[in-house]
Amino acid sequence: MTSTTEENADLAAEITALREELTALADPRALEVNRRRGDDHAVNLGKLRAIAKRLKARPDLARALWREPAEDSAPKLLAILLSRPSQYSQDELDQMLRGAGTPKVRDWLLSNLVKKSRHKEALRVAWFDDADPAVASAGWVLTSERVLKKPEGIDQVALLEQIEAEMKAAPDPLQWAMNDTLAQIGITNPALRERARGIGERLEVLKGYPTPPNCTSPYAPVWIDEMVRRAEAG
Repeated sequence: MTSTTEENADLAAEITALREELTALADPRALEVNRRRGDDHAVNLGKLRAIAKRLKARPDLARALWREPAEDSAPKLLAILLSRPSQYSQDELDQMLRGAGTPKVRDWLLSNLVKKSRHKEALRVAWFDDADPAVASAGWVLTSERVLKKPEGIDQVALLEQIEAEMKAAPDPLQWAMNDTLAQIGITNPALRERARGIGERLEVLKGYPTPPNCTSPYAPVWIDEMVRRAEAG
């Protein structure tokens, strides 16, 4: 038996053991709650993080788990936790996003890998106007981060024009991502603040959205005003 064959056999055995562990941790009540948000994992995320902490960074295992056929997204979520951004090329991250399947996998992929990748800006540009709303929303999420952390070179006026023209009819999650960009422009750019507020008021996207006590409404005019108030209060 060759060394490569032995390694493949060991990896397959490890994946089988992990699949059994994930199955044992599955909670039908968690699955019911997650399905309301468009997700399909039945394992508590804290328990997934505990497995990842035990295994540490494992690029070989992460790639194998991502490719593994599964009834839910728990293996993909675990694969993300076992990954490091430097492991993946731009094309691989693009393919992973398009095959993510659920909101939680897309969110974790963006926050754990894409936002820390050297390919982040190239992917932002590539995804921004993609025909798939889920992919385009990822481009807008990265654009919001650019507006917040590195606004140089971003045409914020053009962003506002596109938001005003498209956000009202945009599907979830694209509408949420565009709304976030609208709010971030209003919060961070005093010269465009009133224009951003005005767009939010005219479109009324997320106006009246149920907001728990002590939380800020996602309705852009309210969100902008509250964040500016906090900044000014120090």
